[in-house]
Amino acid sequence: MTKMKTSQIVLSTLCLLAALTYTSCVKDSFDDTVDPNPQGETDPPIEEVPIDELEITELQIPTDFDFTTKKELRLIINDNTPNVRYDVYAYNDEVVLGEQITYLNEEDEEETDFDISVDNLNHIIFSGVPSGGKIEHSFVVPDYFEKLYIRRKEGFKFSSAIVNIASELVTYTYSPESGKRATTGKPMVEDYLYCVNGGGDLFQVDPVTGAYTFISDMPMGSWTAAIDQQNNMLYSIGRSKPYPLMKYDIINDTWTTIGDVGKGGPRLDFNPQDGLLYFSTGEKLFTIDPQNANILSNWKIKGLHKKQGGDMAFADDGTIFICSFSGLYRLDLNSDGDYDAIRISGEDLPFEPTSMTFDSNQELWLANNDGNSNLIVMDTQTGGWEYRYGPNSTSGVTYDRAINDLTTFRIFDEVTIDPDTDGDGITDSNDEFPDDADKAFEQFTPSKYGWGTLAFEDLWPFLGDYDFNDTAVNYRFVAVLNADNMAVQLDMHFEVTADGAGLINALGIELESVAPSLIESVTGTVLTEGFINAASNGVEEGQDRAVIILFDNNHTMLHVPTTVSIVFTTPITTTQLGIAPFNPFLIVNGDRGKEIHLPNRFRTTLGVNDTSVEGINRDIDGNYKTDTGLPWAINVMHNFRPPKENIPVNQAYNFFNEWATSGGTIFQDWYKDSTGYRNEADLLD
Repeated sequence: MTKMKTSQIVLSTLCLLAALTYTSCVKDSFDDTVDPNPQGETDPPIEEVPIDELEITELQIPTDFDFTTKKELRLIINDNTPNVRYDVYAYNDEVVLGEQITYLNEEDEEETDFDISVDNLNHIIFSGVPSGGKIEHSFVVPDYFEKLYIRRKEGFKFSSAIVNIASELVTYTYSPESGKRATTGKPMVEDYLYCVNGGGDLFQVDPVTGAYTFISDMPMGSWTAAIDQQNNMLYSIGRSKPYPLMKYDIINDTWTTIGDVGKGGPRLDFNPQDGLLYFSTGEKLFTIDPQNANILSNWKIKGLHKKQGGDMAFADDGTIFICSFSGLYRLDLNSDGDYDAIRISGEDLPFEPTSMTFDSNQELWLANNDGNSNLIVMDTQTGGWEYRYGPNSTSGVTYDRAINDLTTFRIFDEVTIDPDTDGDGITDSNDEFPDDADKAFEQFTPSKYGWGTLAFEDLWPFLGDYDFNDTAVNYRFVAVLNADNMAVQLDMHFEVTADGAGLINALGIELESVAPSLIESVTGTVLTEGFINAASNGVEEGQDRAVIILFDNNHTMLHVPTTVSIVFTTPITTTQLGIAPFNPFLIVNGDRGKEIHLPNRFRTTLGVNDTSVEGINRDIDGNYKTDTGLPWAINVMHNFRPPKENIPVNQAYNFFNEWATSGGTIFQDWYKDSTGYRNEADLLD
């Protein structure tokens, strides 16, 4: 028998004759009543049940808690510098174990381990250039984030700051560094050390100050990095099979995978004299074509005392230097057409080098094999060295992360050609839409790469089973902004991920501060059932505020990725646009007046609060919460996996009860795939 859920519970004549009190005929309900004292007996003493063992209907939920998993912020950035770009991220240091992979470690030994991802900088919120010396945006981040990472890009120079979220208003004012570099009479060059590691971080270190700045998440962790300075490209080979050659466009901040090298190893550099990548592992040296990842030639290396780890680098005169765990060597071509490794450093280095690069002064930088790496400077003539930054240095600067390879990016003090193709005042390298004068930046909810989830129980105003799988929808909202940081378009990416209802449900979004007349067009909606009346511009007719119905049949939308785009008649501020996911609601079983909203949210003009229903109405006041505070809809700022049928959310997620009864102050990330958080067997695939 197929599952049936209905919001209008119709009792049969037989049910009415059999009982004077109401009992639900719908199986997804906690409304069944039981006489607590059938024989008039005295209740036994009540033992206190631990919070994590309580049924969901037994939870004592604070009256003001609305089950939110987010916090709303307003960020003001003050910076009068022209043509600087800011990228803002939600920030924390959580390390997450991923799937099991096999790779060659820095010792050139095959190893099987879990892939590591860091949840610190995956959450880019928005990008923008100050207009009138200011960027001001309102946005949301998941509750468990306590910091923002603010990255500043001026030309090719990056800097950054981490700011605490102390209140709903966060202000950052840029203060230029003074006296950092002295002016000379010759063209100036500034060096930046680009670093990679096996965890997939690409970051920059300023060799003058030691300042760290995140650059990008890599497609795969790596032990190698090399820069083609002329074309502003960074190359890196993935650490695990099939060892892809990855290319990072420094100007456009994009990654592409060129092809599979088929070999792993720790050493890589780019030779500007022939335009090839030189790659080394063990006692072998190869050349790789950066256009297609093909290995072109190979040589033997003779004389390495230890073959593991290390790196290689070209000096300005073309000399190849290589290091392994036994120290620094110079490679000299011998009469056999191979290379002799001439040892430079002493035999008693107290560290194992994994990385090396020359700066523009021909100073050689190395990093050591450690989870918290040191940056070391070494003399190529004597092998003398010193710790410059890191835990063993006296600088006070440490990075708390591995540096598995280094390469140098040089920025010259000369006019950089960075055109403004569309003439909107934003140079192409800072413009997400360099060919469209009406668009420049994007603002993301929940983040550029993440998904949020709206999940509904559709039995309102009656209790459901609280599996939140009747209709669950993953979403990502992207506000497209112009050069003045005003919204000109809103793209809503969504996918129905659970469809446990027997009813035909629709999903709508209300923009509460936007009039219908401010919408020029809506495209991408899927309306097939005939009970939604859309105006010529795509918004729903009869509404005081702009309402867009994304789809009207959840069954047909299951696992169908879809994008709905809204174009505004005139640019509006992000404050007027509002906070995504705005005011979302479910329309139940084709009954247009029956809307289910998030707790304490208002129904639209067409929504009806009909309290005269048959059965036990659990929402007499119409605030979309039961008298004990349970909701019929939740918004999770994460990719939420709903429970299987008839499994309440607090059974599938072990810390839901603690989160709900605390009013959202503890276990704020209860929905994540952290150790011990979920019961996987209780979740939908």
